[in-house]
Amino acid sequence: MAANGDFSLLERPAHELAALLDSGEVSSAELTRLALERIEALEPSLKAFLTITPEQAREAAEAVDSARARSESPSPLAGVPIAIKDNMCVDGVACTCASKILESYRAVYDATVVERVKAAGMPIVGKTNMDEFAMGSSTENSAFYPTHNPWDTGKVPGGSSGGSAAAVAARQVPLALGSDTGGSIRQPASFCGVTGLKPTYGRVSRYGLVAYGSSLDQIGPLTTDCRDAALLTRVIAGADPRDTTCADVEVPDLAAALTGDIKGLRIGIIQELMTEGIDAEVRGAIGKAAEALEDLGASVGEATIPHIDYSLPVYYLIAPAEASSNLARFDGMRYGHRTDQKASGHIDMYSRTRSEGFGDEVKRRIMTGTYALSAGYYDAYYLKAQKVRTLLRRDFEAALEKFDILISPTAPMTAFGIGELVDDPIAMYMADICTFTVNLAGIPGLSVPCGFSEAGMPIGMQLVGRAFDEATILRAGEAYQEATDHHRRVPEITAKEGLS
Repeated sequence: MAANGDFSLLERPAHELAALLDSGEVSSAELTRLALERIEALEPSLKAFLTITPEQAREAAEAVDSARARSESPSPLAGVPIAIKDNMCVDGVACTCASKILESYRAVYDATVVERVKAAGMPIVGKTNMDEFAMGSSTENSAFYPTHNPWDTGKVPGGSSGGSAAAVAARQVPLALGSDTGGSIRQPASFCGVTGLKPTYGRVSRYGLVAYGSSLDQIGPLTTDCRDAALLTRVIAGADPRDTTCADVEVPDLAAALTGDIKGLRIGIIQELMTEGIDAEVRGAIGKAAEALEDLGASVGEATIPHIDYSLPVYYLIAPAEASSNLARFDGMRYGHRTDQKASGHIDMYSRTRSEGFGDEVKRRIMTGTYALSAGYYDAYYLKAQKVRTLLRRDFEAALEKFDILISPTAPMTAFGIGELVDDPIAMYMADICTFTVNLAGIPGLSVPCGFSEAGMPIGMQLVGRAFDEATILRAGEAYQEATDHHRRVPEITAKEGLS
């Protein structure tokens, strides 16, 4: 049994904790207590959470322990605590999307992924901070407070799933869920030195996820290693009749696919993402990672995505266009914030409510998207962007005929300082330049830690695979992690108990 304040147990990956739970060496109640204590200790420094749910978590932990005592066969991650990004509905719990417009909203149902997490016996300890409505790359766009990077609290954790990434990196929780529209799982995973998987579009149900870009959004895990990502993806993935975009495709045993053997695997380095626009330290780390994969028996060559230079304008036409439609429902009529100012009519009330409730970045994207969809501009902007998206998808298909996996940096730089890019939207958008092409193509992407900068900040490598072939990128990622120790390093903050 771990003593109060002894958080070393939480430094183990979830699959090791699950083994300890199965053997009876530790209880879910104890793990959950430690997670809640660690959250309380570190939150003044990190601000990774928006809502803590101790009663719900303890109740779930006790139920799992009771089931084990009755010799009931638990699921592989039963009893392991988890955090949920605050754009996924948890029945009876705040679902703010880090926005003032939803500050008072309490979800009235569970998202499909939350249903599956609960059914797997995983105690939910809280909801994590994010960029408002998942629009951002730093978690500075939260309406409530920015999250801090555990490796350097003066730097951002990435975004929009920065709270989930920071919570896992700081070992507040072993597992967390995030959502990824243009890199919002993988980029914060890179900045925080954890593992993050964006599954294939349609692999995981989006029912109960507050939509940003409906053709791009996908829920996925943030974990310490690839084995945990495989186990958690198996929990949340699979067909769902409540989400018509969720594919009725069999979910393989992803953990069983982690054989450690990548001999003969064909790996292509995306050349367009190894240019001068990528920080030299990042390029160096990817080069060393490619050598390590080669040493493990893979063959490494040069891959090309010819239309990748168009991906930024394509993404920032399609995603805002979908956002402008999805966010139209937040008008002060049925739920969420409504202005207290006297309005001259319902249009004036809508305007005042949305002006007060939405932050600057959300407003910027709504206006951009509305313009792109407006009469006279639809063909010139939105329709043309969709055509170029098709070209990008074909580029990936061609590259993945030649190679089994494509690799690149996850982000062009390591984590930047809080406040450093807030006044430069284009520079902020460029933080996702390596990731949003994968969302546009609808294929799976994985980020694993592959090194550290001279300043001690994590660097991530992105592995991209064919549609519904998460198994191969996870197998390669796990083999790489078995040969290296980047993912095992923990930020110094985890050694300080009771930070204030």
